[in-house]
Amino acid sequence: MCFLIMDNVSNVRSFILVGFNETTNYRVPLLLATLLYYCVILIINIALILIIVLDENLHEPMYILLSSFCINALYGSTGFYPKFLLDLLSSSHRISYEGCLLQAFIMYSFACSDLSILAVMAFDRYLAICRPLHYHSFMTKRRLSQLVCFSWLTPFCIFFLNILITSRLKLCDIKIQRVLCLNWLIIKLACPEADTFRKNISAYVTFIAYLSHWLFIVWTYMHLIKTCVRSREDRVKFMQTCVPHLISLMTFLFVLVFDPVYMIFGSTRLPQSLQNFITIEFLIIPPVMNPLIYGFKLTKIRNRILGLVCFKRKSIPSKLRVS
Repeated sequence: MCFLIMDNVSNVRSFILVGFNETTNYRVPLLLATLLYYCVILIINIALILIIVLDENLHEPMYILLSSFCINALYGSTGFYPKFLLDLLSSSHRISYEGCLLQAFIMYSFACSDLSILAVMAFDRYLAICRPLHYHSFMTKRRLSQLVCFSWLTPFCIFFLNILITSRLKLCDIKIQRVLCLNWLIIKLACPEADTFRKNISAYVTFIAYLSHWLFIVWTYMHLIKTCVRSREDRVKFMQTCVPHLISLMTFLFVLVFDPVYMIFGSTRLPQSLQNFITIEFLIIPPVMNPLIYGFKLTKIRNRILGLVCFKRKSIPSKLRVS
């Protein structure tokens, strides 16, 4: 019966998210913790975006790219957390075929948009520190817009083609062994006789595209470090603006590499709950960690936040005196 249902990929109308099987005993605490965490993600990212948008002193390339970073965090988080919360409330952990492909697209485009934005940020820091005389003439509003569009459109186009190729695969199972849809999880359900040549080609193209991103970031930091060694002023600038970027890079590298590594070295030995956590690390750590790092480390944003906090503290007593 199963093979009759799976005889054609068009007959697959939904998937079962098996990763929720071990959440039944602690569904309520997990629901409350996830809801609180999602609210934290929304608040700190939206707050940082509003601070940058409303303060004209922050209308500089570095801060515009940071706001793009926060928008991407909202995009990726919203692609996962609302569905995850609904599944915790439901006894049936199903997702439609189209919804699964859409979520897989959002997850991959979110993760790789982060890397593209980090690459553009590295280029911005390279120009500001290594080529300061050419910075303002090169980093115009038009050029900045082009770079932001590049950081969003490149992963969108690449992963649209990936998901399109995945949608053409003939599937022989409907059970996804996690709490969300990812492209590689859908591909694992493909029938043995399915044509995977185009899938392999798209995987190599994606790997090469984002390996080039990493190589470019390494190249920029080689020049940054070489330049900063010569000047104390440049070293101060590096510590203020590049350290948050480096922390974001290391965080991104850790959460994205950890999942494939544990898959290769025997993921079936780990409990299902731990497998789920490792898979969704990129949706847990960066969306909160990145805005906090930039908010506390970048002087202009930190001063703006402290100014708002001090203003509110001063305004409260005056209101009490009037009453």
